[in-house]
Amino acid sequence: GYAHWKGQVLNSDELHELYEGLKLNKVNQYDYVLTGYTRDTSFLAMVVDIVQELKQQNSNLVYVCDPVMGDKWNGEGSMYVPKDLLPVYRDKVVPVADIITPNQFEAELLTGRKIYTEKDALEVMDMLHAMGPETVVITSSDLQAPLGNDYLIALGSHRKTKADGTRITQRIRVESPKVDAVFVGTGDLFAAMLLAWTHKHPNNLKVACEKTVSAMQHVLQRTIKSAKVQAGEGNKPNSAQLELRMVQSKKDIENPEIIVKATVL
Repeated sequence: GYAHWKGQVLNSDELHELYEGLKLNKVNQYDYVLTGYTRDTSFLAMVVDIVQELKQQNSNLVYVCDPVMGDKWNGEGSMYVPKDLLPVYRDKVVPVADIITPNQFEAELLTGRKIYTEKDALEVMDMLHAMGPETVVITSSDLQAPLGNDYLIALGSHRKTKADGTRITQRIRVESPKVDAVFVGTGDLFAAMLLAWTHKHPNNLKVACEKTVSAMQHVLQRTIKSAKVQAGEGNKPNSAQLELRMVQSKKDIENPEIIVKATVL
């Protein structure tokens, strides 16, 4: 969100070296792995290798993947990572992921199928399930919300295979009020919160999504309110003023009051 940035980008060799250090000290015991924005195919391939190895250590490990590739602006989708990441996500990463959190554009990229209606979205989520993940959440979409244009739709689907081999799928829709500002980091916050709340409610995607989206709303409302005060009357807040108020929202993150309800489809 800023005009300038400095610092280094971790490459796959450095990631491998860090992981080797964990292994040598026998502290490579994890319950969760979460990945987000990545620009490099070799780094992404290394993540897959590490996740597979960690799953051998702990068969209950849950890998949450936010396949950050692009978004839609005014109805037009475009990628903001190199295009050669798409096949790696589609063919290598998504198959080892347990939970994925694409936006509508990323879900379309991964399946090669456009979403025009809610029915399309449900079918796309089924295609994504078939690729591997038990839980698929389309974090945002440009679908028409039943509550009206001031609302944004997210859709979730959780597929579980019971002991007798039968499959049950829970599908939900969440409509949250649009906030009139451009924030950076909301996708990361969404994926992290979903990891936390699916851990607390592993068999109830409805409650996990209600808590995730409600917490997001609390953070965004607090952020916009604070940014407007900082910017002053009649001025548009800048990137620095729109930094998500995470620390100030600690209580809402830990125990969000449910202000957004999910509908079971």
